[in-house]
Amino acid sequence: MALAEGGLVDAFDPRPVTSSEVVMAGRVWDVVRDEVDLGDAGLHVREYVRHPGAVAVLVLDDENRVCLIQQYRHPIRTREWEIPAGLLDVEGEPPWEAAARELHEEADLVAGRLDVLVDIRPSPGGLDEAIRVYLARNLSAVPEGERHVREAEEQGMPRAWVPLDDAVSAVLEGRIQNSILAAAVLSAHVAGQRNWSTLRPYDTPWPQGPGGSARA
Repeated sequence: MALAEGGLVDAFDPRPVTSSEVVMAGRVWDVVRDEVDLGDAGLHVREYVRHPGAVAVLVLDDENRVCLIQQYRHPIRTREWEIPAGLLDVEGEPPWEAAARELHEEADLVAGRLDVLVDIRPSPGGLDEAIRVYLARNLSAVPEGERHVREAEEQGMPRAWVPLDDAVSAVLEGRIQNSILAAAVLSAHVAGQRNWSTLRPYDTPWPQGPGGSARA
């Protein structure tokens, strides 16, 4: 299959859903069972997690270091290195404001500049989550008295400033495996080599994001 110039793009192509039910209503996301009409391939049942979507922030300072946090993730029983991230769970909040909020809450930082770095779908075979990753620069610290009080898995979580090249190596060598972090640091590495020409404005439309056409 040959692609025309500029033709490498995901094609939004919803198939008819003949029935749908919520199998489990969770605190954050639901498990949904759909019967999908795949045309000549017939009717098939697919179960997946319906997710509100999320944003993440790759912080890059003037020394080309990224800010990583370490958080316990119970499903994999691991304290894994991540970048600040959070759910799009505030009604009416634009994604770039959610990103700034997560940066404040998880890293005690404010960004003077946010750009869209990369959009990802971490597990489209079983999860409809859409994630927009921002690049944060021109940083300043949140004053001590205005910092977020962290609870549960976030309480006392470590923070580290790591050279971007070291983070890239850790991903490629399999030492850190969080998919959002991996996509972010590899994208930043390539974007930097291209003089940041691939970055998009912070308010770039996100039609395939949460609440967009992908949910139609």
